[in-house]
Amino acid sequence: MKLMNVVVVGAGPTGLLTALGLARAGIEVTVLESEPAVVRSPRALVYHWAVLEGLDRLGVLDDMMRTGFTNPELCIIVLKSGEKIRLNINSLAGEVTHPYQVHLGQDKLADIALQHLARFPRARVLWRARVTGLSDDGEAVTVRAETAGARLELRAGWVVGADGGHSTVRQALGLRMDGMTWPERFVATNIRYDFARHGYAPANVVIDAPYGAIVAQIDHAGLWRCTYCEDASLPEDSILERMPDYFNAALPGSKHYELIEYSPYRMHQRCAERMRVGRVLLAGDAAHITNPTGGLGLTCGLYDAYVLYEALAAVMRGALGEEALDRYAEQRRRAFLEHASPEASNFKHMVYHAKDLAELETQLAAFRAAASDLTLQRRIFLTAKKLETPSLVPGRAPTIPR
Repeated sequence: MKLMNVVVVGAGPTGLLTALGLARAGIEVTVLESEPAVVRSPRALVYHWAVLEGLDRLGVLDDMMRTGFTNPELCIIVLKSGEKIRLNINSLAGEVTHPYQVHLGQDKLADIALQHLARFPRARVLWRARVTGLSDDGEAVTVRAETAGARLELRAGWVVGADGGHSTVRQALGLRMDGMTWPERFVATNIRYDFARHGYAPANVVIDAPYGAIVAQIDHAGLWRCTYCEDASLPEDSILERMPDYFNAALPGSKHYELIEYSPYRMHQRCAERMRVGRVLLAGDAAHITNPTGGLGLTCGLYDAYVLYEALAAVMRGALGEEALDRYAEQRRRAFLEHASPEASNFKHMVYHAKDLAELETQLAAFRAAASDLTLQRRIFLTAKKLETPSLVPGRAPTIPR
């Protein structure tokens, strides 16, 4: 008997939105998450215009905009000279449905996805459920987990591993995570500071070696995200001792700020050798990891979810053959390797390591030209669509210009 249920491992945005898409398609879905609740540490914050259509299809975009806020502005700031180059996603108005980005903490998106998932009686989320192993007999997958000191065994038609860079699912499949690890770590900080007073837009790329940063507004009460990088060989337990030196050099005016929270993490450019093994599929950071400069990691994960939940639901209903899931795995892996990873690496180099002044000047000249030329500006913003791959369900081709 064919099992019409899916186990999704991981309650981050990719896992929860995949589960929500499946639940909306009438599929029974169980989400297993090893943490006791949604993780609240500083993580992704800004959602590119290009992923908003998919969030709208899932029914969560209105809630996201009510909880967070929309912003069409991007400012490129050269720290040493103070030069500010302003770009505006409104240059896409008339061509795309959502010519702006949404600012909302990744944890808040998870909350919204959970609220929507709770409306489906055949969907459930099990917290403190740590997956310990799985086995695929060709007809179904048996997932073994530990929860609250008890052992749990679930049998599912399919399993989606969306359990992050240290994915237990990927490790259980014995898959390599090929690539490299950067010699720096990122430090994501949430601070109270009046960046707007100094001409910062809600989203900013601050270019400098060694004080570059991504600076983005979190809310309308003075909270901002500032993510900088430092040598990963420095002791992680003394980040707080070094942090004032960074802000003394990088803040545009007064050096007085209030640190609310921070989170350090290593940076990688890695991809699983495969994203499908039998009845088990990978998505998001479980499948590929990039440094987060430019927000391309979460963007790639969301695009994974959009293609996967549609295709998997269609396969389970018999509307598509299982080979569609091979196409999912191949196309999403290629989108990461050919676009997300190299573009994020180039962006990281420009923001944090721009020591070649001639090279930097060439890059800045392109942005300056775009600031006064809407055609060039549109071309810059449309590059986010390179990370997208088309729906595998007939009749569901992308509707936004590529």
